[in-house]
Amino acid sequence: MPKPATPPPQTGASRRPTVAVIGSGFSGLLTAIHLLESDPQLIVRLVEKASAFGRGRAYSPARPDHVLNVRTSNMSAFPARPNHFQDWLRAQGEDADPARFATRRQYGDYLQALLRDAMRRAGGAGRLLLEKDEAVEIVPQALGGYEVRLALGRGFVADAVVLALGAGLPAGPPQVDADVLGRRTYVGDPWRTDLSGLPDGEILVIGAGLTMIDVVRSLDRPGRSILAISRHGVLPRVHDVAPPAPPPQGPMATPRAALKTLRRHARAVGWRSAVDSVRPMTAEIWRSWPESERRRFLRHAQPWWDVHRHRLAPAVAAWLEQPIWGDRLAVIAARLEGLSCAPRGFFATLRRRGERQGFQQRFDAVVNCTGPRGGFAGFPLLERLAARGLACPDSLCLGLDTDDEGRLRLESGRSAEGLYAVGPLTRGAHWEALAVPDLRRQAAALAATLARDLARAVA
Repeated sequence: MPKPATPPPQTGASRRPTVAVIGSGFSGLLTAIHLLESDPQLIVRLVEKASAFGRGRAYSPARPDHVLNVRTSNMSAFPARPNHFQDWLRAQGEDADPARFATRRQYGDYLQALLRDAMRRAGGAGRLLLEKDEAVEIVPQALGGYEVRLALGRGFVADAVVLALGAGLPAGPPQVDADVLGRRTYVGDPWRTDLSGLPDGEILVIGAGLTMIDVVRSLDRPGRSILAISRHGVLPRVHDVAPPAPPPQGPMATPRAALKTLRRHARAVGWRSAVDSVRPMTAEIWRSWPESERRRFLRHAQPWWDVHRHRLAPAVAAWLEQPIWGDRLAVIAARLEGLSCAPRGFFATLRRRGERQGFQQRFDAVVNCTGPRGGFAGFPLLERLAARGLACPDSLCLGLDTDDEGRLRLESGRSAEGLYAVGPLTRGAHWEALAVPDLRRQAAALAATLARDLARAVA
């Protein structure tokens, strides 16, 4: 990755506005690109602690056989250029079929190509600076702006900071002995762990969503038996042809009313088209519900929404239909009620859905695929911001408390000046903040908001 030249020191009226973007996964990278395009004077400093800029955890080259869960036709990074990803694939000599599901590694290559292109087109030396380091502290300055302090002891001042930290760590299983978490054969975050070193034998996977599917594909081989558990034991549905449909007509004021309206619409247009038709409306619907209804949705309806909304690529679904079922893979509706160490493994206490009595089973390894736990868990930077009164968890503990345009909310409830968040940390405000089609719109909108805020500040 080329390194831009360091810009000369700036003082007084010659100083150009600077924005720090913490995290260079999809959300952070796209926000940085839109910011560069919004103002030819703006400097963006992209801070990334991982080994590669632009890939995030999801698009690692170490997972060549893992495919995206969205068709190529809907994976452009830019809302106004829907064919951008297809055109890039074609230019690389790759299959650009719009109905194809590209690999995660290909998409990571695409994002890094966007980064290289942004550095070439920045319109002047030093407009996009890559900071290969971890942001450990964000300190407000007396005259405005923030100092971003880095783990290696350096720091810099920015007029605004965008937090694009991605999804948090998976929620820890309940009733876990302390020594379980320190074992190599307990995987607390499969996206940050090389699974190739896990032993053969019995493996417990906690969770049954798309991450579980990717983990099982990595682990499956003769000599291993995998048990996946989740509250309902349901698997993601499969992508198929889904013609565009108009949004449903009917009440959406509560999750119950929205479900009735969506079911009625699904009978008319098909469930895939019905679910897709509310995608542009989900943030508006989510914000219209009072907190009690949002909690009701998370408690009762989220698992069913997730399996219909986040679907499997057909090739992956076909792989699952091979005769590994019953032989090397089982999925059951059960809760994990305890996990302790055993000689060369673990004892798990499981209770099947609908049963009062649990049972114990031994496993050689355990992989946690429950998804982000929410709140600030796994984010020391956010914990330090909260200690300064500059950040709060949202009321549902899904992530950061932000206003509808992405500004952090302070303890007082006011929107912070110069502090923003984008991506999965904003699920409390947007709900849908995980998939590329949602994140690309959010990144573009946040960059526009931030550019307006900076322009007002200097007016």
